[in-house]
Amino acid sequence: MGKGTGKFIAGAVAGAAVGAAAGVLFAPKSGSETRRELKEKIDELYEKVKDVKLSDITESLQRKIDELRAELNDLDKEKILKVARKKADEVKKKSQEIYELALEKGNAALQATAKEVRAKALSVAKDTVDRLEKAEK
Repeated sequence: MGKGTGKFIAGAVAGAAVGAAAGVLFAPKSGSETRRELKEKIDELYEKVKDVKLSDITESLQRKIDELRAELNDLDKEKILKVARKKADEVKKKSQEIYELALEKGNAALQATAKEVRAKALSVAKDTVDRLEKAEK
């Protein structure tokens, strides 16, 4: 088999991988379900690539699949951290609104409890973002 045929096969398999990834990513499903399906498709492609007899094509495709997996993992972490930061800001804002409303409308016991809720919400939001930032590094 000539070099042109090997390149064609590599291009066809790589194109199929990209097409499958794009199809899964743009499907109207939840993010976790979509990522799970994409990872399954990548594993399926990886297994099929191992059956290809042309060792140089197999090695190249396996390396590219591993690179794609790494990029997907990084992408997930970046998205999760971005969403977590946004949600943490929302938690801070909502817990502050509850506290201010309790100060305005409530009695001392309600105010004290609202203050505790705000403090705990802020702590949980900060801890969540901190853990995700550490995991990203």
